[in-house]
Amino acid sequence: MKWTSATLNLSHVRKTFQSASSVGKTFIILSFGTLALFVLIGVGGFLQNRVMTTSPVSSMKSLAASVTNQFFIDMLGMEVPHLHKDQKKFTFSQHNVFHFAFQFLTDINPNDPKSLVASEVPGMDTNKTTVLVRGSASNPSDPIDYGPPSSLDLEAEAKNPQPSPSPEPSPVGGAAPITNPTTGQPPRTAGDNIAFIYQTHSNESFLPELRGVTDPDKAYSDKVNIISVGQRLAQNLEKDGIGAVHSKTVYPSTVKNFEYPYSYKYSLKTLQEAAVSHPDLQYYFDIHRDSAARNKTTATFDGKDYAQVYFIIGGKNPNWKKNEEFANKIHQVLEAKHPGISKGIHAKEASEGNGLYNQSFSPNNILIEVGGPYNSLEECYRTTDWLAEAISEVILNAKKVDAPAITPKQS
Repeated sequence: MKWTSATLNLSHVRKTFQSASSVGKTFIILSFGTLALFVLIGVGGFLQNRVMTTSPVSSMKSLAASVTNQFFIDMLGMEVPHLHKDQKKFTFSQHNVFHFAFQFLTDINPNDPKSLVASEVPGMDTNKTTVLVRGSASNPSDPIDYGPPSSLDLEAEAKNPQPSPSPEPSPVGGAAPITNPTTGQPPRTAGDNIAFIYQTHSNESFLPELRGVTDPDKAYSDKVNIISVGQRLAQNLEKDGIGAVHSKTVYPSTVKNFEYPYSYKYSLKTLQEAAVSHPDLQYYFDIHRDSAARNKTTATFDGKDYAQVYFIIGGKNPNWKKNEEFANKIHQVLEAKHPGISKGIHAKEASEGNGLYNQSFSPNNILIEVGGPYNSLEECYRTTDWLAEAISEVILNAKKVDAPAITPKQS
């Protein structure tokens, strides 16, 4: 009887030990599982910052920039009664929610019939951009990236030569000493030949400057084109004491067997040659003109029309954030002094355009679109004067920051 009682006690102890062991194993497994979960979350966060956000298109910043103020007001309106009165304009109305859901699921915009075939026809979907920084312009829009028609008849232009644009900027670096037009004093200096201006799509032109041409798809010329805008920019930078080098290369007429899709390959060679010839170069500006309608590329200030500007960032560039940071400094100066002249900073992936725009060449290389085919050169010149002023301020401020500190002499 005593032996039976002892056996029962040992059995009870063994069951208790086994139960405790099972709980311990479960605790250890849960602990390691929790630890692994936190490690995975940490690794995921690291990869998101280093890998997944290398493209501006996937950033939350671009999403927030592309959302209108009305969207946030309507979000408040869901909690505050009577804040939104017009149901048709209410962001979260039944119509708008259905419209959003349909476009999200099918990538088809019911208000844009072109979207039915845009994804299947090459080139039709190149207008889409991701807004990184939205400007305060009253006519927000995306830049349109159209190229010249493949059947562009250059012989017709040769038979019907265009007049030179007026006024034409004087050559950069002329013999006469340059002075600041406001003070009459020599300009502040930022260094010798530190800015390079070029035009990848060098024969982009403007209808008001082309005799007998009314089709915006044919607003291209080897004689009167965007190069004049780039020259105006270089001239103004020189007036501010910023050494500027300007390329006047017209690629379609100088490159043998020219092909438009390889435009950035040709301009990259120009960049490389310029960097070798001018070792002081630090800033690079690729000047273009947009392809949108006049009401999307024009703003009026004090009764005068100005061509608006876009800043384009290539999402294919792994270091795009540095280029965007440089573009944003210029954009912010324009916004502060002339709100509405800048249409903001837009990013494009390879599927939406070139995607790189040679911006991996330098963190200070940006693409700027000035006006559209319906703007005149005079309107572009007005804007370029403001643009040069903003660029000069950014470069001169950067030089002040980089300048070595001057220590007072010991008496």
